[in-house]
Amino acid sequence: MDSYTSSYSQFHVILFPFMSKGHTIPILHLAHLLLRRRSSIAITIFTTPANHSFIADSLAGTSSRIVILNFPKNIPQVPSGIESTDKLPSMTLFPSFALATKLMQPEFEDALESLQQVNFMVSDGFLWWTLESATKYGFPRLVFYGMSNYSVSLSRAIREDMLRLKLESDEELITVTRFPWIKVSRSEFKSTVPQDELQLEFMVKAITASKSSYGYIVNSIYELEPVFVDYFNDQGGPMAWCVGPLCLAKPSMAESVFHEKPTWNQWLDKKLERESSVLYVAFGSQVEISEDQLKEIAIGLEKSQVNFLWVIRKKEIELSDGFDFEERVKDRGIIVRDWVNQREIIQHKSIKGFLSHCGWNSVLESICAGVPILAWPMMAEQPFNAKMVVEEIKVGLRVHTCDGSVEGFVKREVLEKKVKGLMEGEKGKEVRKKAKEYAEMAKKAMEEGTGSSWRTLDKLIDETWRK
Repeated sequence: MDSYTSSYSQFHVILFPFMSKGHTIPILHLAHLLLRRRSSIAITIFTTPANHSFIADSLAGTSSRIVILNFPKNIPQVPSGIESTDKLPSMTLFPSFALATKLMQPEFEDALESLQQVNFMVSDGFLWWTLESATKYGFPRLVFYGMSNYSVSLSRAIREDMLRLKLESDEELITVTRFPWIKVSRSEFKSTVPQDELQLEFMVKAITASKSSYGYIVNSIYELEPVFVDYFNDQGGPMAWCVGPLCLAKPSMAESVFHEKPTWNQWLDKKLERESSVLYVAFGSQVEISEDQLKEIAIGLEKSQVNFLWVIRKKEIELSDGFDFEERVKDRGIIVRDWVNQREIIQHKSIKGFLSHCGWNSVLESICAGVPILAWPMMAEQPFNAKMVVEEIKVGLRVHTCDGSVEGFVKREVLEKKVKGLMEGEKGKEVRKKAKEYAEMAKKAMEEGTGSSWRTLDKLIDETWRK
């Protein structure tokens, strides 16, 4: 990366992503978006040693500066050397991991001492303690959670209702008072509620700091969820600034020429030559799926007879061990066990559907590519994202578990039917048409000078430039 000292005389933005690829990637896209706007904007991004190479590769050739902070050692139950939630042996360790980042604050503030004036900082909501540093050094902190306005607003509205309601079961539906066309069950939102004291401590710290921050950077489009953006901004707290979809800020590798195409890309090219549609299957880097469920997914995909590309985590079951799955489906299915740039896959012209856990990054990438979603939420706010996808903007279909709960089991027959419905059925055609309409909306929102998201970020820059 180039020296950036000469650009510091104008405008300086600090970016501090949380140590997780799903949280880091949108922040890196934000860096590219800021650098595209005005030559006088300088970017400083903070990270840890183990996460440095990933960030450096993304920002290669830019004027951004990367500052490395040591990650805390001897975190209870967290194996030594782990600096990203993607590598945690279990997500039950997340609260300990996240709370330990507070130990980075002294080194972070030492680094701030050597920086020239900061106009604003965007830090992950999980790094709550950065508000103290921003206040100490006199610059605004904006929060990034990587969530939709829909899920945040729905969570707030449900909390209001829960103060006066007593539910008999996890699957009992309630009507959300603020949004009466929406019905939810406790199963859909209980994963967003703290389950123990450590989770509660972390959540209270993050929410309290967020409410005292300057605003929220939201990776979304105002036109995609106007009712929920307006509801959020009418609450009287820090404002939500919709500046997405951030995945459109940087051209993907799919738009350029590979020096040597990955195996999966060559496989997709062959399917495209035969005019064959492909289902993309991925459930993110955080979700833990049982061996029985993985095998059920495999059999459901096999019986559906559709072409598929399935990205699976290395630590998950080797489907070939005594199962012979990959051999049986080798002509129409491929398993990828390496980390991949998801957007490159979704943008391939052969991809016509996405079986997804509905992490917000995945939802946006799918919408931007005009690819409909088969929604299978598994944790956190994913059930709300799935509800938005299926019921609100209607760009996808829903996979339902045996007992209707988020944690429940999905049988092969159900998956087979839903996959066929998305890829070949009439409902699949309807949601594919909708997805393409929203893809055009997303592109317009990011158009230079005229798009709603572009203008929102301009307004934020102008507002903080005067401070």
